[in-house]
Amino acid sequence: MEETSRADGRNPNQLRPFSCTRNPLNRAHGSARWSQGDTVVLAAVYGPKPGTRKGENPEKASIEVVWKPKTGQIGRQEKEYEMTLKKTLQSICLLTVHPNTTTSVVLQVVGDDGSVSFHRNIALTLCLLYLLPCAINASCAALACANIPLKHLAVAISCGVMEDGAVILDTSKAEEEQLKSFAHLVFPNARKSADSKESKQKDENFGRGLITSITHGVMSEDDYFNCIERGLAASSRISDFMRNTFQKDASEAA
Repeated sequence: MEETSRADGRNPNQLRPFSCTRNPLNRAHGSARWSQGDTVVLAAVYGPKPGTRKGENPEKASIEVVWKPKTGQIGRQEKEYEMTLKKTLQSICLLTVHPNTTTSVVLQVVGDDGSVSFHRNIALTLCLLYLLPCAINASCAALACANIPLKHLAVAISCGVMEDGAVILDTSKAEEEQLKSFAHLVFPNARKSADSKESKQKDENFGRGLITSITHGVMSEDDYFNCIERGLAASSRISDFMRNTFQKDASEAA
């Protein structure tokens, strides 16, 4: 594929600058502010608190997700965010460690790089393209800050498929109208392996897992697997950043 520059100067595989601030909120048990370009989400974790909600299994811990939009009231789309986040976070948490408890994850949208300037019937759906991966990354960082038992962290990435079949990562709002489809992919955070070949092989296999996959629009099988391949490579960069951030904070605390 020809590596042409995008409107903002990035190549198809290049991500917007991202950053993570750990524990910006004093009253939460753990919190994180995650930004990717102009998309910013603040995640706060409260708990574990005794008891589970009605309908939840008391033999396991329960995860509750509350989404707060930047402006306006919560609607159907935000409820879908909450359900997707809940299922994703449940899959990475060790739910048997603190049974009959509830951990609440509250997400506040601070900055939204999505645009709602075109067709109303797809505007809200396309906003998901920017917010959901950023929210998942913020949530995972906040859970780690709150010392919630985790199987592993997770990293999320969005992939857009252009009309000509080209795949671009982490699209900007100026590119929205050019997309024929897109995918949100969540991968396990690749663990740093030891120097042995056996450990490296295990780490490589681990990194190829797929936790959550959501697609919208017309996407061929080749498009989908191309998105996974590109997304997996990009997720390793986010994994390295997340790992370095946690290690830096730990060394400064020591």
